[in-house]
Amino acid sequence: MSHELDSPPKSRGEFVLLTGMSGAGRTTAADVLEDRGWYVVDNIPAKMLPQLVESTEEETDIPRVAAVVDVRSRNFDSDFAHAITELEAIGWSPLVVFIDATDELLIRRFEAVRRPHPLQGEGLLLDGIRRERRALSDIRSSADVVIDTTSYNVHQLSAKVDELFSSEVETKLRLAVMSFGFKYGIPLDADIVLDLRFLPNPYWNPELRPFTGRDAPVRDFVLGQPGAQEYIGHAEALLRTAVNGYLAEGRRHVTVAVGCTGGKHRSVATVEEMVNRLGDIGGVQITSFHRDLGRE
Repeated sequence: MSHELDSPPKSRGEFVLLTGMSGAGRTTAADVLEDRGWYVVDNIPAKMLPQLVESTEEETDIPRVAAVVDVRSRNFDSDFAHAITELEAIGWSPLVVFIDATDELLIRRFEAVRRPHPLQGEGLLLDGIRRERRALSDIRSSADVVIDTTSYNVHQLSAKVDELFSSEVETKLRLAVMSFGFKYGIPLDADIVLDLRFLPNPYWNPELRPFTGRDAPVRDFVLGQPGAQEYIGHAEALLRTAVNGYLAEGRRHVTVAVGCTGGKHRSVATVEEMVNRLGDIGGVQITSFHRDLGRE
């Protein structure tokens, strides 16, 4: 079916496709968008996406559309790819957000609610999860945004999604700078990972241990170490160069993960310093997030 454009193409921020692993948090993400005034359609077959947006584009009171799609429909991969092509042909360029989590966490979540995985069939729960992950591998690799919910509770995920869609129209790129602890695992949704474990650890100083990288004693200790300022300076130059490239390529969201051992001292102080230094980049919304701050 042909469709002639009578108006400029819709922007990427006006149509969002939420997909990802079952149990990873798609419903929570959709609820956040609905609370923000988005028109949200859940569990729609991928091949029906073009009809969805065509049915809403004449409605002036539905300016933003979000659709939750999952792998339960037959031929999901090919239907999804074909739908994206059709959407772009009629002037809609969707932002694809992939919600993910580790297999171990997904197993715990399914066991907690005592529900089978939608692709489990007669096999084990893990069989269904692995089958779904294989089916979604290409979509995950091409997604605009990947959100790993392994270390998030429902409130943290809600805040993450809210932050992703809360900036003003003139924002061209959202740059999230996250601290984390290596002992809790590297964030799966990180685009760039920096390692602060070469610096002395304030944890081993009894006077500094109770504080975090947000407190002046720890911040001054970390930033005053030999090599700290040089490392941060190189990281700043790297990110400024990368941001220019991301803007040129049309990327909408980038996550930089800065790690130390526990995610409490060195990485937190460095993230705060980097966000402060990068605050003058135009068209970029920069936020900080401390994933493991507060863990024992």
